[in-house]
Amino acid sequence: MMQKKICMLGSYAVGKTSLVAQYVHGIFSEEYLTTIGVKIDKKSVEIEGERIDLLLWDLNGQDRFQDVSMSYLRGSAGYLLVADGTRKNTVEAALLLNERAQEALGQVPFLLLINKNDLADEWEVDHRVVDDLRARGWTVLITSAKTGTRVDEAFHTLAQRLVTS
Repeated sequence: MMQKKICMLGSYAVGKTSLVAQYVHGIFSEEYLTTIGVKIDKKSVEIEGERIDLLLWDLNGQDRFQDVSMSYLRGSAGYLLVADGTRKNTVEAALLLNERAQEALGQVPFLLLINKNDLADEWEVDHRVVDDLRARGWTVLITSAKTGTRVDEAFHTLAQRLVTS
């Protein structure tokens, strides 16, 4: 069996912990709990006939990279950048975090998740930004940890890329 470490990166309160809880346990909580340091979950999946343990490292929210977070990244096979569709500044923060992650890890698979699709009436992220990132070759998924929209797809897509890269 193969193990792959995946880090969740993004600003505070974008839904990293909620996305992991939805994916691993199928639950969503309205209660906001700040992640201190890192929380690690595990989910076993089958990709192309091979069983893989995904070790999901949910890092504390950040807008800039801190030294301690760099040590958490070591050994990551890939990562999910998470932004909040109701706060456009979190997309800009995710772009900066991506640069730092690539400096630390090199070219490993990643996806950008713009979360909180269930709050569409409060959406601040312009769809042209999403289209521009997709035109640059990024995989961008619009997700909702609350409803589960595209959550399994996001983790499955990254896991598939980890196996084939």
